Amino acid sequence: MGYLLPTEYVQYGLTADTTDDWITMASSLMEAYCRRTSLLATQYVERMRFTAGSQTIRLSYLPLVEVAPETTALVGVRVRYGRPRRGETVDPFREQIAWAFSLPGSWSSLDVTTIDVNSATGELTFPENFLGLNYNEVEVTYTAGLVAIPPAVKVACAQIVKNAQAMPSTSVKASRMDTLQMQYFGGSLIDPQVQGLLRPYLAQRIG
Repeated sequence: MGYLLPTEYVQYGLTADTTDDWITMASSLMEAYCRRTSLLATQYVERMRFTAGSQTIRLSYLPLVEVAPETTALVGVRVRYGRPRRGETVDPFREQIAWAFSLPGSWSSLDVTTIDVNSATGELTFPENFLGLNYNEVEVTYTAGLVAIPPAVKVACAQIVKNAQAMPSTSVKASRMDTLQMQYFGGSLIDPQVQGLLRPYLAQRIG
């Protein structure tokens, strides 16, 4: 989708005759740069392992979106005691007890209200179980993205369009008609100003 409405083109420095395909192009570049399918609120599922001895993980996408007032952005959380990798065994005795009383590799749902969520950083802190043994793998389903498009994102979108219109011929790096290939200077369209505007929406752990 486009992150700038036709009625906002002039307001953000574009000409009134700007066509929608420019906005679509700019919006797609922004999503690719931020390494996410959309900047708007989207549900994500991430599976990751804990660092040995740690009870915290950090989600890839921000900002977190509360699905209802005074609720967490977490939709569901599953944890398990996967077979420890080399160097991950903290206490072999407790590891053996955990494996004796659980199905190896089986997932268990965790009450999301028991998890401490830092909305500013996307960091989740998990509670210990009765054995004092930390989980070592987690799958988190959560909602993150923009509920409303802020001015900074609209400015970034308009700036990309301006950059592309200012150098329509030089944006093509190379082309081969025989193989229908064309390369663009995509990086030059997302200049330092645009990068700064989009920095809060970059994927934290991907890439």
